[in-house]
Amino acid sequence: MKSVGENSAVFAEIETLPADARAVFRSGLFDSVAWYGTVIETALPPGARPAFVVVGTPAAAIFPMLMGPLGAASSLTTPYTCLWAPLSLPGANGAVLRAAGTALSAWCKPHGAVRLDSLDLADPSWPDLLAGIRAGGMIPLAFNHFGNWHTDVAGTDFAAYLAARPGALRSTLKRRGDRLAADGAALRVVTGGAELPGAIAGYQSVYERSWKDEEPYPAFNPALMRACAADGSLRLGLLERGGTVLAAQFWVVRDGVATVLKLAYDNAEKAASPGTVLTGLMIQHLMTHETLTSLDFGRGDDSYKRDWTGSRRQRSGVMLANPRHPAGIMALARHLAGKVRAALLAR
Repeated sequence: MKSVGENSAVFAEIETLPADARAVFRSGLFDSVAWYGTVIETALPPGARPAFVVVGTPAAAIFPMLMGPLGAASSLTTPYTCLWAPLSLPGANGAVLRAAGTALSAWCKPHGAVRLDSLDLADPSWPDLLAGIRAGGMIPLAFNHFGNWHTDVAGTDFAAYLAARPGALRSTLKRRGDRLAADGAALRVVTGGAELPGAIAGYQSVYERSWKDEEPYPAFNPALMRACAADGSLRLGLLERGGTVLAAQFWVVRDGVATVLKLAYDNAEKAASPGTVLTGLMIQHLMTHETLTSLDFGRGDDSYKRDWTGSRRQRSGVMLANPRHPAGIMALARHLAGKVRAALLAR
């Protein structure tokens, strides 16, 4: 533990956090102990280490941060992170959030420039957090990061959901789905237990036969699958034919939100559209067997996502710059240059 002010401290491991701080972790995917534990175990850059900035005694907020090997600092985010936010107690008021932002500012100042990624700046907590950050002497510089496609399904059954999808998609699901079923292809959904090791192996096998690039952290997805299986939130969907996996999808269901984190299909089977068929089968399964409020297609603006969802929201980043530090001055200059360039291009 390291103190960073009168009412905050930094911890290097989740296991060393006080009990009141561990209670601040939430039940969603990206703010859970399972998520951050898996990230720390399998998805840190070489030489990097976590830093959990805990504000308050007892803890009122936690900022999961990352220290790079050369002293650079950022949010504890990865290429897999779809949402990052400070962890705070439910109902934290503006004064608490502003104080938390000021504490983060104190931790960031010596680093000069600190990047926060995968943010939902539309969340009502951010104005107070940013006000506290400014009060602490850091200047927040916002930028667009990636799109997140999602759709509300509360109170909707699968038939109504499907009727709202594009006609071309419905036609593909019917024609290709019937053909794959006639050939013996069937859905299997694995949530854990004795089936899990074989299902993970099947997922990895089809991923290797897909069009996708090699994972930056190959151990991450299998480890997260095991962690989600342990708490009951894993939904690993496999489209199989004759013992061979044609397509696989890694879904997690938490707090009524079904999020697809990874999907892949055998490139040799592309003409049969196994990936599209599996998406339809998985959504039908989830809407039939779960109580859902929304479907979330994770990070990125892949064109297929708009066929399955109805809405896009912006995920943002914020560079925190210390105007009295060389790194902060450089960040401010780059941000200003970017704005000038964008204005010139818009003419």
